[in-house]
Amino acid sequence: MFSWDEPVKQVLRDAIRKKLANYHPEANNMPFHTRLLGKDRMALYSFVQSLNTNFGTSIFEPLAIRLAEGRFKSAQSQVIIGRKISSQSQIIIQNIMNHLSDASATPSKSDEIDAIRQVCLTGEPANLKTTRADIALEDNQGVVYLFDLKTAKPNKGMFKDFKRTLLEWVAIYLLEHPDAQIHTAIAIPYNPYAPKPYERWTARGMLDLDAELYVAEQFWDFVGGAGAYDHLLTIFETVGLELKSEIDDKFKQF
Repeated sequence: MFSWDEPVKQVLRDAIRKKLANYHPEANNMPFHTRLLGKDRMALYSFVQSLNTNFGTSIFEPLAIRLAEGRFKSAQSQVIIGRKISSQSQIIIQNIMNHLSDASATPSKSDEIDAIRQVCLTGEPANLKTTRADIALEDNQGVVYLFDLKTAKPNKGMFKDFKRTLLEWVAIYLLEHPDAQIHTAIAIPYNPYAPKPYERWTARGMLDLDAELYVAEQFWDFVGGAGAYDHLLTIFETVGLELKSEIDDKFKQF
């Protein structure tokens, strides 16, 4: 048993109960579906769709923090990395993006970080507004990990924006901590293609797949320790059974 069992269960209970308490089906007239499946099933379907829209922020993010708290020196969500970047870092990042876009280079995160580190203090600092890191971890050796948590099936074209964000995070952080060891990556909580491998071709050519993409087991076992992913699935099942009557009672109203 992991030390985070009960805290994780409580995160799930709280998230689902809050969603149930505040849930009201949208006025969406679907007479054929409703007569075929029933109002309660249609309401449940609508609830699942609504839950999916904020599963990342309401469930996956707090779960990742709970799992990481026992393994990392610090674990935070929704972290502002900084607000400034050196002008030379911006030039290097644009060069990297250009070479990746025209396929004249292949992604290599270690080389890209080295290139940014060489110029991270060069030129005038410029203001830059970027996305917050969904999950920010620091291990006991001071190594920093910044994750951008994404849906299970991002559009292929979005990976270009993801890549730029990951590079900008590196440059922003190194401006204040030029000697830091930093890793930035995309985290995808589960593999929708399982048991087949994740179709990583959508990111190939833009992300360094070995360093910048953590999917399912790779992400959860990194955050919570070996076996965390499988154990987390068991916890979801346990809490689902525990809340079954509450969920059923809610949708009997419809």
